[in-house]
Amino acid sequence: MMKAKDFMIRDVYKVEDKASVRSVIKLFLENRISGVPVVNDKNKIVGYISDGDIMEYIGKHEDRVVGSLFFSLYIRGDEFGFDERIAKILDLPVMDLATKKVISVEAEEEMETIATILAKRHIKKLPVEQNGELVGIISRGDVIRHSFQALL
Repeated sequence: MMKAKDFMIRDVYKVEDKASVRSVIKLFLENRISGVPVVNDKNKIVGYISDGDIMEYIGKHEDRVVGSLFFSLYIRGDEFGFDERIAKILDLPVMDLATKKVISVEAEEEMETIATILAKRHIKKLPVEQNGELVGIISRGDVIRHSFQALL
């Protein structure tokens, strides 16, 4: 049975936990990607930021406080216009928007388990770890490609 380490993408786009949302969006646009792991200075996964996390904040939504203890931004969908919400979000720290409970797999995890996690959790990509460090990433497309490649 194929394992994560056998078919994961090793050259992973990622951002550091100290990055701004502006740098994340630049990375998304320049590389035509929609999500990346957030890592600390030891390459340990501390979050995941996706286009969905960003969309949640640029669309109209319920009252929400965004920001850290040192910087808070009160956003109301009817108080700020779209352009104003975008401008305010760009300079936020990535960890203010990133998902902090990241689902990941070990490099030795089997493909069947990876497929199950991707399907049941309704996620598009899974970071791969080895010895607590980010070593790769696997998408739904990677699983499908490697599962059916020999049969077609």
